[in-house]
Amino acid sequence: MIARASKLFLPTLREDPADAEAVSHKLLVRGGFVRQLATGLWSFTPLGWRVQRRIEQIIREELDAFGAQEWLAPVLTPIELWETTGRAGIPELFRLQDRTGRRYILPLTHEETFAFHGRELRSYRELPQWWYHFQTKDRDEPRPRGGLLRVREFIMKDAYSFDRDAAGLEHSFRLHEQAYVRIFERCGLETYEVQAESGIMGGSGSMDFLAPSASGENTLVTCENGDFAADIEVASTVPRPPSFPERLDAPQEVETPGATTIDDLAKLLDVDPAATSKAMPVVKADGTLVLGLLRGDDRLEEMKMLAALGSDFRPATEDEIRAAFGADPGSLGPIGFDGEVVADNALREGQFVAGANRTGWHLLGVEAARDFEPRFADLRQSREGDSCPTCGGRLRFQVAIEVGHIFKLETTYSGPLEARFLDEDGTEKTVLMGSYGIGPGRVMAAIVEQHHDELGIRWPASVAPYDVHVVALAGAEEIAERAAERLDAAGKAVLLDDRADARAGEKFADADLIGIPVRVTVGRKSLEDGAVDVRDRTTGEERRVAVEEL
Repeated sequence: MIARASKLFLPTLREDPADAEAVSHKLLVRGGFVRQLATGLWSFTPLGWRVQRRIEQIIREELDAFGAQEWLAPVLTPIELWETTGRAGIPELFRLQDRTGRRYILPLTHEETFAFHGRELRSYRELPQWWYHFQTKDRDEPRPRGGLLRVREFIMKDAYSFDRDAAGLEHSFRLHEQAYVRIFERCGLETYEVQAESGIMGGSGSMDFLAPSASGENTLVTCENGDFAADIEVASTVPRPPSFPERLDAPQEVETPGATTIDDLAKLLDVDPAATSKAMPVVKADGTLVLGLLRGDDRLEEMKMLAALGSDFRPATEDEIRAAFGADPGSLGPIGFDGEVVADNALREGQFVAGANRTGWHLLGVEAARDFEPRFADLRQSREGDSCPTCGGRLRFQVAIEVGHIFKLETTYSGPLEARFLDEDGTEKTVLMGSYGIGPGRVMAAIVEQHHDELGIRWPASVAPYDVHVVALAGAEEIAERAAERLDAAGKAVLLDDRADARAGEKFADADLIGIPVRVTVGRKSLEDGAVDVRDRTTGEERRVAVEEL
C-alpha cells in the first residue's frame, strides 16, 4: 500500500515538548505519533497506531504459535469480583456507579474476569487452557510521566493460563516466558529477564523483562561476567566486608550524646559505618510492631521488607517507638526489645554497634544469636560497590523500563472465585492460574529509547509504521510515483512524501525524525539516469539504485 503524506495527518514538530524529559516522550510527540489529551491520557495518531498494531501482531503471532486463544473481555467490571479477591481497595482503581447504583470498576488488569470465566472449566481433560486479549486498562496513577511510560489509560496484552497441577503451571509459565523472549527479540529490544516482586498481583513468584533505558523507573542489576541479573527490588548481592573493632565478650554500653544518625555515631566512636546497625521499627497491618535491623551503611528495600513480613507495613510513630523501646529514635536496638526482630542477612556474622534503648546511649560488640535472637531475611537494597553473589564479579546498575511481567498466581484468584475442576481421581480441585502481561505502548516507548539518534527515531524494520519512505523532490514527482508503485508491487508498505508545499530540507528532516528504516530520495538527477538514492536510516549507508530494480 502507498500512503501519501499530502493526505496523511502528519503533525511533526521541530521543538521538544516543554514538559518532556524522556527521549521517547520527545520523539514520539515531535514525530507525530502521539498527542496528549490530558495528564496521563494519550491519543495515537494514524502513524503511532500503525506501530502499536505491528507490535500487537508480533505478540499475537508468538502466543498463537503455542496454542493460546484470543478473547476480548469487557473493560467495565462488577466490583463484586474484586471484593471477592480482596483487591477492591487498591487506591489506583477507578470506581463508578451506573444509574441504578450498581458499582463497577475500570480494571488495571483482568485476573478476576478470567478467573470468573475459568469456572466453566469442568474437567481435567479441558486443561491446560491459555487465553489472552488486548484491552484497555485504566489506572488512577498519581504521577503520570514520561509520555507513554507511566499513563492513566493504556492497552495491555494480558494472558492467563489454567492448569491442573504445579507441573502444568510450570510448563505454561515457561511457554509464555519463551514467547516473551522471542517477542522482544523481534521488536528489536535488548531485554533482561529477572526475578521480580509480585506486588499486588500475589502468587508464588514472578519474572520481569527489563529494557535498559535512561528514562526507566526500574533499576537493573547485572554482573560484568553475565551470570547474574535482577531487579534491584529483589536483588540479593554481597556488600563489602566491614572493618570491625576489637571483639568483646559481652556488649559494652557507651554514652553517645547527640549521635542520632549513623554518620554521627560512626564519627563519634571512630568506627566503620558498616560495623554499626540501623533500627527500622515498623508496624504491620494488624498493629504489631516489628524491629527491622540493617547494617548502618545500608538502606531498606521496602519490597523485601514486605515479603519478609508477609504484610503491609508503615514506619512506627515516635509515640509508638517510645512505648515499645523506652527511648527516643536514634538510640534503638534489639537487646531488651520485647518483640520480633527481623535482621538483614549482613548482620549474621560479626559484632556491631547498636542502640541501647536508652536515649543518648549505644552498645558496642552486639552479636546476633549470642545477644539477641532475630529472624534473618534479605532486607537491604543493593548498591554500587556490592559484588555478584554468583561469581564475586563487579555489578552494573542500569536504569530500565519494565516491558513485560509474568506471574505464577496459583490459586490467588481461582480460589476465591471458585474456579474448580474434577480431576482424574474424581476429586474436585482448584485451577492453578498464571498471568502474563505486556503493554504495547510501553514497548513502543522502550524501542524509541533504545533506537534513536540526534535526528530522530530509528525504527527496527519489524515495527516501523512503513517499510520505505519515498521522498519526492520538486520536478521528480512522476518518477517518484513510479518508484513507489514498484515498491508497493514488491509488497512494501510505502510512505510517499508528495507534499508540494514542503521544501527538500523539511522533507529530509521529517524523514529522519519519523525514522522509517529505508529512505528513497527521488530528485532531478533521477530524471537523467532513472535511478534513486536508497539510504539506510540506522547505518546511514547510501547507494544508487535503478527504479526498475527496486
